[in-house]
Amino acid sequence: MTATERIVETFRKNRLIPVIVIDDVKQAVPLARALEAGGLPCAEITFRTPRALEALEKISAECPVVLVGAGTVLTPRQAADARKAGAKFVVAPGFSAAMVDYCIEHDLPVFPGIATPTELEFALSRGLSVVKFFPAESLGGIAYLKAMSAPYGNVGFLPSGGISLSNLAAYLSSSRVVACGGSWMAPADWISVGKFDQIRDEVRKSVDAALKVKAER
Repeated sequence: MTATERIVETFRKNRLIPVIVIDDVKQAVPLARALEAGGLPCAEITFRTPRALEALEKISAECPVVLVGAGTVLTPRQAADARKAGAKFVVAPGFSAAMVDYCIEHDLPVFPGIATPTELEFALSRGLSVVKFFPAESLGGIAYLKAMSAPYGNVGFLPSGGISLSNLAAYLSSSRVVACGGSWMAPADWISVGKFDQIRDEVRKSVDAALKVKAER
């Protein structure tokens, strides 16, 4: 089994990917432990803040049970930094050929964002079979995803953007959806003030909701 296959298998099991925006490195480990306590030992640390790389490195070093990856990765340099810091996977909002090629060359599982069939075919040309679908709700939600992906029968998707508990089931009911990403489980304002018990409870509620959804065949 390849590194990417192992990551995808974990995503399919978890069904959720917490998208984390973190400013204070001191909050990184308590956050990771809250996710784990809630039953979701996984985190996509977005490279949107100056301390994101340090937070990723801290979680990787001190919380080995948590599958930690880097999000909003735009360049090969950022991918290299994420890899060095211990990221087990990389997620991007769009398709950067240079960044994707770097990850493939270094056996770092990568999930670039796509919004159209053309972008999806860019990903397929690199041998990828699971991609991010972003921004999901703004593009038309699960109805658009089903229509857009219909000609590509073997591709899996990680929808993100506008997903919450209220529409989670609609996405997870599709067999094409591997897992859904979102920040509702651990919002940045909760992290910044240390509401880790609240994050744990929200994660637990989200995990329970996700597990109740049966994917269509």
